Amino acid sequence: MDCIFCKIIAGQIPSVIVYEDEKVLAILDINPVNEGHVLVMPKMHAENLEEVSGQDLTAVILAVQKLGSAVKRGLGVSGYNVTENNDPVAGQAIAHLHFHIIPRLASDGLRPWPQRQYEGTERMNEVAEKIKRAL
Repeated sequence: MDCIFCKIIAGQIPSVIVYEDEKVLAILDINPVNEGHVLVMPKMHAENLEEVSGQDLTAVILAVQKLGSAVKRGLGVSGYNVTENNDPVAGQAIAHLHFHIIPRLASDGLRPWPQRQYEGTERMNEVAEKIKRAL
Protein backbone atom coordinates (compact mmCIF):
# COMPACT_ATOMS: atom_id res chain seq x y z
CA MET A 1 0.00 0.00 0.00
CA ASP A 2 1.26 3.47 -0.82
CA CYS A 3 -0.48 5.27 2.05
CA ILE A 4 1.86 7.66 3.86
CA PHE A 5 -0.08 7.30 7.12
CA CYS A 6 0.13 3.49 6.93
CA LYS A 7 3.89 3.87 6.47
CA ILE A 8 4.05 6.17 9.51
CA ILE A 9 1.98 3.67 11.54
CA ALA A 10 4.35 0.87 10.45
CA GLY A 11 7.37 2.94 11.54
CA GLN A 12 8.71 3.25 7.98
CA ILE A 13 8.49 7.06 8.03
CA PRO A 14 9.49 9.07 11.10
CA SER A 15 6.92 11.15 12.95
CA VAL A 16 6.46 12.89 16.27
CA ILE A 17 3.98 10.71 18.16
CA VAL A 18 1.87 12.35 20.85
CA TYR A 19 -0.44 9.38 21.56
CA GLU A 20 -0.64 5.72 20.66
CA ASP A 21 -2.72 2.75 21.69
CA GLU A 22 -3.65 -0.55 20.01
CA LYS A 23 -6.11 1.11 17.58
CA VAL A 24 -5.04 4.76 17.28
CA LEU A 25 -1.99 6.84 16.43
CA ALA A 26 -1.77 10.61 16.92
CA ILE A 27 1.11 12.66 15.54
CA LEU A 28 2.04 16.30 15.17
CA ASP A 29 1.18 17.67 11.72
CA ILE A 30 4.40 18.61 9.90
CA ASN A 31 2.61 21.60 8.32
CA PRO A 32 0.58 22.87 11.28
CA VAL A 33 -2.10 25.53 11.13
CA ASN A 34 -0.94 26.47 14.64
CA GLU A 35 1.74 24.86 16.84
CA GLY A 36 0.37 21.73 18.46
CA HIS A 37 -1.81 20.76 15.44
CA VAL A 38 -2.39 17.03 15.95
CA LEU A 39 -3.52 14.37 13.46
CA VAL A 40 -5.45 11.45 14.98
CA MET A 41 -5.97 8.32 12.87
CA PRO A 42 -7.01 4.70 13.13
CA LYS A 43 -4.15 2.26 12.70
CA MET A 44 -6.35 0.10 10.47
CA HIS A 45 -6.49 1.70 7.03
CA ALA A 46 -9.80 3.28 6.08
CA GLU A 47 -10.03 6.02 3.48
CA ASN A 48 -12.94 7.90 5.02
CA LEU A 49 -15.76 7.87 7.58
CA GLU A 50 -17.87 5.49 5.52
CA GLU A 51 -15.14 2.83 5.47
CA VAL A 52 -13.97 2.80 9.10
CA SER A 53 -15.35 0.21 11.48
CA GLY A 54 -17.50 1.38 14.36
CA GLN A 55 -14.97 0.06 16.87
CA ASP A 56 -12.08 1.92 15.25
CA LEU A 57 -14.10 5.12 14.90
CA THR A 58 -15.08 4.94 18.57
CA ALA A 59 -11.43 4.50 19.55
CA VAL A 60 -10.37 7.43 17.36
CA ILE A 61 -13.03 9.84 18.61
CA LEU A 62 -12.28 8.95 22.24
CA ALA A 63 -8.61 9.69 21.52
CA VAL A 64 -9.63 13.01 19.92
CA GLN A 65 -11.50 13.88 23.12
CA LYS A 66 -8.52 12.96 25.32
CA LEU A 67 -6.03 14.79 23.09
CA GLY A 68 -8.21 17.89 22.75
CA SER A 69 -8.18 18.23 26.51
CA ALA A 70 -4.41 17.65 26.59
CA VAL A 71 -3.86 20.31 23.90
CA LYS A 72 -5.80 22.85 25.98
CA ARG A 73 -4.00 22.02 29.22
CA GLY A 74 -0.55 21.40 27.76
CA LEU A 75 -0.40 24.40 25.44
CA GLY A 76 -2.47 26.79 27.51
CA VAL A 77 -4.96 27.49 24.72
CA SER A 78 -8.62 28.09 25.47
CA GLY A 79 -10.03 26.25 22.46
CA TYR A 80 -9.41 24.12 19.40
CA ASN A 81 -11.09 23.01 16.20
CA VAL A 82 -11.68 19.35 15.37
CA THR A 83 -12.03 18.70 11.65
CA GLU A 84 -12.15 15.72 9.33
CA ASN A 85 -11.99 16.33 5.59
CA ASN A 86 -13.96 13.49 4.02
CA ASP A 87 -12.85 12.83 0.42
CA PRO A 88 -10.71 15.02 -1.87
CA VAL A 89 -13.50 17.48 -2.76
CA ALA A 90 -13.69 18.34 0.96
CA GLY A 91 -9.93 18.90 1.20
CA GLN A 92 -8.75 15.42 2.21
CA ALA A 93 -5.14 15.31 1.01
CA ILE A 94 -4.23 11.85 2.35
CA ALA A 95 -6.61 8.96 1.70
CA HIS A 96 -6.48 7.62 5.25
CA LEU A 97 -9.12 8.78 7.71
CA HIS A 98 -7.74 11.31 10.16
CA PHE A 99 -9.00 14.04 12.43
CA HIS A 100 -7.24 17.36 12.93
CA ILE A 101 -7.05 18.95 16.36
CA ILE A 102 -6.08 22.56 15.71
CA PRO A 103 -5.22 24.68 18.76
CA ARG A 104 -6.81 28.12 18.50
CA LEU A 105 -5.51 31.47 19.67
CA ALA A 106 -7.57 34.65 19.79
CA SER A 107 -4.82 36.29 17.72
CA ASP A 108 -4.42 33.60 15.01
CA GLY A 109 -6.70 35.34 12.49
CA LEU A 110 -8.36 32.11 11.34
CA ARG A 111 -11.98 32.36 10.27
CA PRO A 112 -14.47 29.55 9.70
CA TRP A 113 -15.89 29.13 6.23
CA PRO A 114 -18.64 31.47 5.09
CA GLN A 115 -22.20 30.49 5.85
CA ARG A 116 -25.10 30.70 3.42
CA GLN A 117 -28.86 30.64 3.70
CA TYR A 118 -31.41 28.38 2.06
CA GLU A 119 -33.67 29.93 -0.54
CA GLY A 120 -36.67 29.53 1.73
CA THR A 121 -38.12 26.89 4.01
CA GLU A 122 -39.38 24.81 1.08
CA ARG A 123 -35.86 24.31 -0.27
CA MET A 124 -34.57 23.49 3.21
CA ASN A 125 -37.26 20.79 3.58
CA GLU A 126 -36.43 19.36 0.11
CA VAL A 127 -32.79 18.97 1.07
CA ALA A 128 -33.71 17.34 4.39
CA GLU A 129 -35.96 14.83 2.58
CA LYS A 130 -33.17 13.85 0.17
CA ILE A 131 -30.91 13.09 3.13
CA LYS A 132 -33.61 11.16 5.00
CA ARG A 133 -34.39 9.01 1.93
CA ALA A 134 -30.72 8.06 1.63
CA LEU A 135 -30.54 6.73 5.22
